[in-house]
Amino acid sequence: MLLTAWQHAPTHKRVWALAAPMILSNISVPLVALVDSAVIGHLPHAHQLASVAVGGSLYTLLVWVMGFLRMGTTGFAAQAAGRQDGGSLRQILLQGLLLALGFALLLSVVALPLKGFALQLMQPSAELDALTQQYFYTRLFGLPAALASLALIGWFLGAQNARAPLAILLTTNLVNVALDLWFVLGLGWGVAGAARASVIAEWCGVLVGLALTRGALLRHPGQLDGSILRRWASWRPLMSVNRDIFVRSLALQLVFFLVTVQGTRLGDATVAANALLLNGLMLTAHALDGLAHAVEALSGHAIGAQDRTELRRILTVAGGWSLLASLVFGLFFLFGGELFIGFQTDIPAVRETALAYLPYLAALPLVAVWSYLLDGLFIGATRAREMRNAMLFAVAISLPLGLLLRGMGNHGLWLAFLAFMLVRGICLGSIARRLQRQQQWFTSIHMAPAAPETPTANTTKGR
Repeated sequence: MLLTAWQHAPTHKRVWALAAPMILSNISVPLVALVDSAVIGHLPHAHQLASVAVGGSLYTLLVWVMGFLRMGTTGFAAQAAGRQDGGSLRQILLQGLLLALGFALLLSVVALPLKGFALQLMQPSAELDALTQQYFYTRLFGLPAALASLALIGWFLGAQNARAPLAILLTTNLVNVALDLWFVLGLGWGVAGAARASVIAEWCGVLVGLALTRGALLRHPGQLDGSILRRWASWRPLMSVNRDIFVRSLALQLVFFLVTVQGTRLGDATVAANALLLNGLMLTAHALDGLAHAVEALSGHAIGAQDRTELRRILTVAGGWSLLASLVFGLFFLFGGELFIGFQTDIPAVRETALAYLPYLAALPLVAVWSYLLDGLFIGATRAREMRNAMLFAVAISLPLGLLLRGMGNHGLWLAFLAFMLVRGICLGSIARRLQRQQQWFTSIHMAPAAPETPTANTTKGR
């Protein structure tokens, strides 16, 4: 059965039609961090590179805990597209943008005490503390644009449009790279220049996304009933899924934050080296997420259309390609890792420290790939509660393990992180297997909200 699904050529085409643009756009995201590291890493002091690592980690924590703005939107938009419900697509788009604006305002207030508490935990040097605050405060000006881009990317992907997310992310990241080089190396603005480049780039990206929504909506005829946005019933499914994804994302970012905290306590060179290695993980994760994003959109579409055969084909094809890609990344880091680290910095202490822990980075793609792929399935099915539970269980197992291994220094930190990724994938796989046995993938308690039918809406259900 799996071989028959793998041999279905149209499914390969559908998966790669979405995955290829998303892989290109996703890879551009960690490439920005690599460019930041490469530019700042060639300045004379380790605390300059460490400040971008720590400040970027704090900002990423704010943005990525809001990942539900993309993930929740993708699942609901994909199911609406599967039902050919243009009215619901308009409703989901507007709801996502409104939530992005509201949470950006809220997080801007929360960020100030969060920053103070986080830096207190890290106990950084005086130079690192000052530069980190400067970088972090500047990045906050781009927060509304960053969250709106999450909602737009999720909506476009759910609507089976991978070119628009590619345009948004490439615009954001190419502008960031160009301004990074200009501001830091050309104008000599240092760490502040890297932060300003990111803010301008985030606003450029969201403007491109908003401009592209018009063409996407024309391809999905329908009409938005404005009054539906004033009813709590129309928000409840989206908010329920978003709540669970938020808890899941918060737990995930807590793990990455604690890696940064523990690394900071081990010294500026260690935290900088870990940041370079995590850039490799982000490169891998964003590339493999291109296939996971295809699973989100296509599995949600199949569930909306109640097509079990298509769902099985999508998972088989995407799973096979994900395994092959993870093997390629593992071999790349194993044999080309020294070049990868050398590209990012020429500070001897940081390079030597990073090279000592490179084998952990080489093992991560094969361990983590399954959680990325299964996340895509659960998002497409809008089964966020199961994702949340798997993540919390993985954190509950790995945090005590990290404490037990603390005496091993940075080796213990990376072993605990590998264990976290492994447990996360095993938990998601176990839940997926149970849902398959019970035939529950097509009976989600959080199906995409349906807009009221109107004479202009495309409400055709059968084909």
